[in-house]
Amino acid sequence: MVRGMTLTTSAPAVPDRATRRPWFMLAVLLLGQFMALLDVTVVNVAMTDIRTDLHASGAALQLIVSGYTVGYAMLLITGARLGELFGRRRLFVTGVAAFTVCSLLCGFAPDPTTLIVARIAQGAGAALMMPQVISVIQAQFSGPARAKALSAYTAVISVAFVAGQVLGGVLVGADLFGAGWRPIFLVNVPIGVLVAALALRLVPGGAAGAGRRLDLAGLALAVPAVVLVVLPLVLGHETGWPMWTFGSLAAGVLLAVLFVVLERRVRDPLVDLGVLKVRGVAPGLAALATGMASYGGFLFCVALHLQTGLGETALSAGLTMVPGGVVFGVCGFFWHKLPARVHTALTPCGYAGSAIAYALLALSLKDGGRGGALFFAALILFGLSMGLAFGSLMAHALTHVPLASAADASGLLTTTLQLSQVVGVATFGSLFLTLAGGSSAHAVTTTMTWAAALLLVGAGFGVALARASARR
Repeated sequence: MVRGMTLTTSAPAVPDRATRRPWFMLAVLLLGQFMALLDVTVVNVAMTDIRTDLHASGAALQLIVSGYTVGYAMLLITGARLGELFGRRRLFVTGVAAFTVCSLLCGFAPDPTTLIVARIAQGAGAALMMPQVISVIQAQFSGPARAKALSAYTAVISVAFVAGQVLGGVLVGADLFGAGWRPIFLVNVPIGVLVAALALRLVPGGAAGAGRRLDLAGLALAVPAVVLVVLPLVLGHETGWPMWTFGSLAAGVLLAVLFVVLERRVRDPLVDLGVLKVRGVAPGLAALATGMASYGGFLFCVALHLQTGLGETALSAGLTMVPGGVVFGVCGFFWHKLPARVHTALTPCGYAGSAIAYALLALSLKDGGRGGALFFAALILFGLSMGLAFGSLMAHALTHVPLASAADASGLLTTTLQLSQVVGVATFGSLFLTLAGGSSAHAVTTTMTWAAALLLVGAGFGVALARASARR
């Protein structure tokens, strides 16, 4: 029987070179993850240039932005299991290769249709590589080393979403070789080649033992279920929420229920839902869902207010968010340096602090100004609180997961992380855009107030996670 790995396990003494090699491997994996997360937001600042260059319609632009998310969400829940069946290294490298080739296609796309198709395929490639990162961390690190590796994972997530908008603005503004918007995709090509080459040398390639099979019935339910839920969420407001969006959501939920029923009955499920019974996993996923939904809504609504309400450029809006993102990343990486006795309290307390930060953001922007010192103080408080909360959450949610269940935990975690952000953007974004017709300041104040309320709910889940982690 494989036992869960706890954060207090001591790492065995090994030669220096062997000690360094896993961290070099992790750096390569996280570079691939950073590249994939960057492309969630990097395209936002190039929309005007793409519209002009490719004569794209508003609907096409929406699909160019959201197609990546749709493709990404399609395979997230299956990516970890595929890695276990066919080898994590093989799936990671395959995902990087697909992402890189599709980035090249995006960069040379001659028309909107090609760009949309390439973006969807690019997202699917990201979905193959991303779950392998958590699975490899679970398999290759233990004790304090795992906590440190998960902290690095957290830091990359927090920084990448903000960095995408800034890097996109820099590349579009630079107009390298007169290529306009195309370098935002082409820059992935040399990075992807480097990541794939290094991953082949550094990432372990073992697959699951004989007798394991791919759950094709589960796959046939999971992929359309996710697409049917995600597609209306990312396109709903832009299209005016026609009837097909509600029908799609209902069909997606129905397929999700059927998927759960099936997974409980098959011998080799795509996702072994029994992992939810592992101490800390269920409250950890619930806390992650509320935190990422509020985070997605926060990034979208505040950036939109800065651009549409205050007239800032996308690059300027992205730079405004940098201080909070940097503090988030730093605190998410170094949270484990705090005394061990406070570790379990970091998630609920951090969520409560982030809720206060959202409330202060709402207060600073309610009069229609730029928020002044209070706005930036709120951003720093948010970065500090959420960094400590998120880093601790990721570690404690996975502390007791046995190695045999790493793929199941990874699939559920990465799917929860991504879908929660999509739901947050769709929900808070729709609320903001509905209210923005009257006043952008009123819209951002209202959405941030509701985001704060959601984080307080998440703090409750954080308390449950703390209790689960504290039990012996």
